[in-house]
Amino acid sequence: MTVPGIDHPRLVAWMGRNVPDAGEPLSVSLISGGRSNLTYLIEARERRLVLRRPPLGHVLPTAHDMRREWRVISALAPTPVPVPEPVAFCADEDVIGAPFYLMGYVAGAAVRTRAELGEPAAERTRRLSERLAEVLAAIHAVDYREVGLGDFGRPEGYLARQLDRWGQQWERSKTADLPDYYRLVERLRERLPAESASTLVHGDYRLDNTLVTLGDLEIQAVVDWEMSTLGDPLADLGLTLTYWHDRGDEERAGIPVAGDVTVAPGFMNAAEFAGHYTKVSGREISDLGFYVAFGNFKLAVIVEGIHARFRQGKTVGEGFDRIGSAVPTLISRAHRMLDQP
Repeated sequence: MTVPGIDHPRLVAWMGRNVPDAGEPLSVSLISGGRSNLTYLIEARERRLVLRRPPLGHVLPTAHDMRREWRVISALAPTPVPVPEPVAFCADEDVIGAPFYLMGYVAGAAVRTRAELGEPAAERTRRLSERLAEVLAAIHAVDYREVGLGDFGRPEGYLARQLDRWGQQWERSKTADLPDYYRLVERLRERLPAESASTLVHGDYRLDNTLVTLGDLEIQAVVDWEMSTLGDPLADLGLTLTYWHDRGDEERAGIPVAGDVTVAPGFMNAAEFAGHYTKVSGREISDLGFYVAFGNFKLAVIVEGIHARFRQGKTVGEGFDRIGSAVPTLISRAHRMLDQP
């Protein structure tokens, strides 16, 4: 059995020692849809499991930290935030070539497109978008010290560090020099808020980083916690709104990230989503345009990194050939958000 990123015999031996109750792994297959860390379905004799590991090649420093993902889902398991069951962590890179962890299989789909969603009633899709805002508010309401995440990050100066961190990632990954990118960095630095709240943040929150049962459109789990830390909750909201595709936004339709699911009938638009988050979180939102601009900046850097891996032949799966064209568009959208009064 040959699966990219998996050494099957060594994985079988490791699971036999560390997860004996699962039984022998009968098959391992790549779950499509991931553009960063790789996700695999393991059909074991006694149960289904999911394996997460870093991408192949071009792994940036501090990125794709499996231990952080493992730690946060373990901490959140007893909270109201829905996460998969944490099963086992492996730090030994000799097993499959990188650290990885196993979690319980969750029945549900990472929905990116209208086609994947089907044609549910509009009131159900509206409720799904409301629930997405409510789960985001629940993440931000977690007492991170109480669940053992008090040292999970440094909330003070979060946005300034994020600006520096993603700037460094850009320099390591960039495939072209874009003057508008550097102008954007300076504009964001000038607008950094003097103070901000401190919560657990997901770091890449959107509908297709949750698992949804298509029958009742219920969110069963939040996944892909690789960029989680402690920081400004409005940065999470801003990135979610960056991903959001409002009906009639043709420019957004040309960005091949996060799909078009939010244009389905019944979904709230971006402004309504922000309003519902404000209502359920009780959190005051100020300078939302800055946070959405910051989200576009961050996503531009992430996409440039994916584009760099694609050019090196280090991506696994489909849909990467057009992704590089999204980078200048995201930068332009960020500038326009900062231009708004």
